Amino acid sequence: MARQKGVIKLKGPIGDVSFYKTSDGYFAREKGGVSAERIKTDPAFQRTRENGSEFGRAGRGGRILRNSLSLLLQNAADNRMTSRLTKEMVKVVKSDLTNIRGERTLQDGDISLLVGFDFNARSKLVTAFYTPYVVAIDRAGGVCTLDVADFIPENAISFPQGATHFKLVIGAAEASFPNETFEFSKDETAEMPLDQTPTGNINLSAAVPAGSNDDLFMVVGIEFKQQVNGVMYPMKNGAYNPLALVAVDRV
Repeated sequence: MARQKGVIKLKGPIGDVSFYKTSDGYFAREKGGVSAERIKTDPAFQRTRENGSEFGRAGRGGRILRNSLSLLLQNAADNRMTSRLTKEMVKVVKSDLTNIRGERTLQDGDISLLVGFDFNARSKLVTAFYTPYVVAIDRAGGVCTLDVADFIPENAISFPQGATHFKLVIGAAEASFPNETFEFSKDETAEMPLDQTPTGNINLSAAVPAGSNDDLFMVVGIEFKQQVNGVMYPMKNGAYNPLALVAVDRV
């Protein structure tokens, strides 16, 4: 892979070289490689097929989780989030101790490995929100909860320049990787000023199907706003909103 330099940037194939653009700039690479048919049938590529199969499961699992949280991800995700999440999903697949290599699955892996994943690498929850909080997933009761004791926003939140207000949000998702289905709900606070005004105790709850047998996921995030002439505007289209997976639960 070679990086393109110069004023004129190319896109598309020229002879045996393909020119293309990514988020990192313009690149060029030579065509070629092993044929798809050989990879599918040649015994020498058995490991490649096994890895490809498991990577595919990880990718589909990442898509299901992203879709389940899409309402919140619209305001809190970086441009590499999909690939970063797939990488973590691969770790879950590889943690499966039940099935043989090439047949390992997300549902038989350690889903708790996803806890702590930040959907926005530009703003991580642990470095944006300093005050302690308690989260819980009640599978039988069908609810995910966030409890935060009274805090001073200006002292407890690292916020982008220009932000005047914020709100805390939570999301709860029930997801089935084998069936590729999900359900989602959320809850949020009112918009509160980023100043020395105490917030009071905060209690948020989001519903999930009571007694579900599927995986349950809970995320916590912050949405920053700027107030101008009485109107609230998202800060930089949510570029610095943190959102993290804080709890999971599996039967």
